[in-house]
Amino acid sequence: MAGELISREALDRIVQRAAELQTGEREIGDGLTEPELLALGQDVGIPARYLKQALLEERTRLLDEHQGWSLAGPAQLAAQRVVPGDRAAVEGALSHWMENQELLRVKRRYPDRTTWEPQVGFFVSMQRGLKAGGKGYTLTRPVEISGQVTPLESGFCHVRLAADVRNLRAARIGAAAGLVSAGAVGTAVAIVIGVLLPLAALPAVLFAVGAMPVLTAHRGQNEKVQVALEQVLDRLERGEIRPEHALPGPRASAFVRIADEIRKQFQR
Repeated sequence: MAGELISREALDRIVQRAAELQTGEREIGDGLTEPELLALGQDVGIPARYLKQALLEERTRLLDEHQGWSLAGPAQLAAQRVVPGDRAAVEGALSHWMENQELLRVKRRYPDRTTWEPQVGFFVSMQRGLKAGGKGYTLTRPVEISGQVTPLESGFCHVRLAADVRNLRAARIGAAAGLVSAGAVGTAVAIVIGVLLPLAALPAVLFAVGAMPVLTAHRGQNEKVQVALEQVLDRLERGEIRPEHALPGPRASAFVRIADEIRKQFQR
């Protein structure tokens, strides 16, 4: 009926099928280049912004799939969002936030992305230890954070943040391997001194079982890092991180900030 409400599920199927029918009228062959895809989108009435965003998300999905699966967790975590602003403004605001609020420093600047690594030094370690400002500085735990800002249409950019957590995964694997090795040594010693085999194998079995929780402890660690990435994107999306934040006037030294945090600790 003309006035009947179409459900969301049905609408998705209808729109998808209509797009298939319209694109089916064109000869695509083995695939399309990005300009050809944008031209096709223009023909079927899809704004370039949405096509570019979908294309970026597809490339990200393929990249994440290539990371593979491991019992110890993935090597990389990522988050992405469309945020308002032009590329230069978003990149400037993001870089300033990472360096001043997350205690990171620029590692490399590539044409398409920037990477950061944890700041080092006594005062920085003090800030992290005291959790200055109530922050956990979770993004200093991965070995590297990368940020990629891609312009879509005027006034909007696609931002992808990624955390290289190979160091956290390697630590879990090392701890688990240490437990397994200790169990194997215990079993070997038991065999040498003449303990019956079923009992001699007990240390290896018990330590191997104990290593499993250590190896799979990535869920809690990764969740904290993932939330921290999303929080940065939340602030970018809501405009809480802006280029003018880079010009706030004189900034207190690290020594003064740490002294303030110590004073707050004693006042609690």
